[in-house]
Amino acid sequence: FRSEGKVMFGSWFDHVNSWWAIKDNEKIIHVSYEEMLEDMRGVLLKLSDFLGKKLSEEIIEVIVSQTKFCNMKQNKMSNYSLVPETLMNQKKSQFFRKGICSDWKNNFTVAHAERFDLVFKQRMKEMNLKLYDN
Repeated sequence: FRSEGKVMFGSWFDHVNSWWAIKDNEKIIHVSYEEMLEDMRGVLLKLSDFLGKKLSEEIIEVIVSQTKFCNMKQNKMSNYSLVPETLMNQKKSQFFRKGICSDWKNNFTVAHAERFDLVFKQRMKEMNLKLYDN
């Protein structure tokens, strides 16, 4: 992690802040990974309501099953294993790793975590996010 927040396609901070700036737009819905881990069924109902689509219980159960981490990790249509190695080297880092929140902390030293917290607070000060601690 670089303090400027650069990832493959630019600044993560700029990306997230740009979407947060239009959070009140009725055509945009914000859903977090943590929310999906906590209550995928509830998130599906929220999404279907947002889209104006009524889902049957059977369809909801199929979607909940198919979106479980273990199933998506094995599914070539979702695990990025079909992406050419030149674009994403699965040997270096698989797209699906553990399926848990906050695992990044296990890869940071205390100094890294302190630096991250400082940069995060500076760059994300306008956002009123619910932060999850696993």
